[in-house]
Amino acid sequence: MTLLTVWDETDETTPTLQTRDAAVIADTLSPLGVRFSRWELAELSENPTQDEVLAAYGTQIDAVNAAQGYTLVDVVSIAPSDDPAYAELAAVSRQKFLSEHQHDDDEDRFFARGSGVFYLRVNGFVHAVLCEAGDLISVPENTTHWFDMGTRPDYVSVRFFHDDDGWVGNFTGSTIATKFATFDELAAVPA
Repeated sequence: MTLLTVWDETDETTPTLQTRDAAVIADTLSPLGVRFSRWELAELSENPTQDEVLAAYGTQIDAVNAAQGYTLVDVVSIAPSDDPAYAELAAVSRQKFLSEHQHDDDEDRFFARGSGVFYLRVNGFVHAVLCEAGDLISVPENTTHWFDMGTRPDYVSVRFFHDDDGWVGNFTGSTIATKFATFDELAAVPA
């Protein structure tokens, strides 16, 4: 279940807000320019291809593209495995996004399966959004943030872009991401 946790950026020990209420989450994120909504989940195979995911959510994807002007959509996924290659891929993938960065474009993600946490640092606060299957989040361009997929990543995510460059991060060099609760810690918060 989706979870929003908000901290003052100078105090990572005491949340100022923690909620699973989708309406409160959307209302809290909206003033930051963050779009948050939920889509009804479509049935997917155990290891869905990009084409399968894009077809299953075609109507919703077309609506987002029309509203936001996106021209490129793709699917990224990672599924747990006992294969040593998974452990290496998981560690490398997780590390890539754990440092605070921003983009010259909005970062829209829909979680068709699994989960991940987007941490947004805005106006002196850190907003951690534990996105679950069915969640669509849009992080506005130039918003400082980081993403944690956990120590055992498991997700299928649709990504939206305005051009063919895809994901390009501008890293801030800040170590703030090391101070706040991780994906694994937030995923363990009781429902």
